[in-house]
Amino acid sequence: MKLWKNQRRVDVRAALTAALIALVALAPVACGDRVYVEIGKGEKEAHEGAQAAGQPQRIISLSPSTTEVLYGVGAFERVVAVSDYDKFPPEVSRLPRVGGWSNTNLEQVAALKPDLIIMTSSQAPLIKDKLDALGVRTVTVPSYTVADALASIEQIGAVTGREEAARQLVAEVSAKLEDVRGRTRELPRLRVLCIVDRVPGTLRGLYTATRGSFFAELIEIAGGESIAPPASNGFGQISKEAVVTLDPDIIFDMLQSGDGKLAENTQEVWQELGSVRAVRAGRVYKLNDESMLHPSQFVGDTARKFAELIHPAAFGAKAQ
Repeated sequence: MKLWKNQRRVDVRAALTAALIALVALAPVACGDRVYVEIGKGEKEAHEGAQAAGQPQRIISLSPSTTEVLYGVGAFERVVAVSDYDKFPPEVSRLPRVGGWSNTNLEQVAALKPDLIIMTSSQAPLIKDKLDALGVRTVTVPSYTVADALASIEQIGAVTGREEAARQLVAEVSAKLEDVRGRTRELPRLRVLCIVDRVPGTLRGLYTATRGSFFAELIEIAGGESIAPPASNGFGQISKEAVVTLDPDIIFDMLQSGDGKLAENTQEVWQELGSVRAVRAGRVYKLNDESMLHPSQFVGDTARKFAELIHPAAFGAKAQ
């Protein structure tokens, strides 16, 4: 299935996720409406403390979501390699890349001499046995639901000795989710179709998030109703005819299209289905922030973004 062969979409499938970046040793740096941990003296001291405590010092992260959580709990300084698809934090640009979703370069992994490899449960069946054969400790974190996301933060915090930071992060993410849920609880449930993949520039190869995915959960938290037909793994292919029949009030289009010459006009693409309510009302929203695809601490931010688009008045915003 194409959706799962592309890691950026695959991490999407690892449904579950959730959390927001914990304040670890230093004062945080604000960036828009997110909070990031500043890497500096505090991180260095945390790293030295972990070394003294016998905690893992050379960590390989095989998923963007696990890398994000490692950063969130203050353990990123110990990461020595990441997947081909990691983009956050910006410091990953300085790290070696060890492969994609299932094609991890085992020779490179062995040469890096890690003492811990972290992956998600959705990729573990593809690669865990091969990594275990190297004699390296592996940890698999859950990756399908919002509850999984919070659990993955706690698990990564425990395995890296950052339990308190993980608890703070879980509390922050949970508070964000509850804030969104509280603002939308009594509002009308608008019907939402969440498209996670398609052929760029066209409406061919449409894949949608369904019940069982963390996207569907976040839509419900945000005051919407996820209307995609059920699928066994939380994501499924859908035809254009089915989209017309479903006639959603809102469409979230999460295609990670390129910029510049590769960019597309999402609104124009969807004009092919001009009879659909969301298209007629101009409520097709392009969401190309890659952090929204990952079951990590950013699920709280994703829920807020969904809610601002579904019920803008509840957040003091105008409908886009």
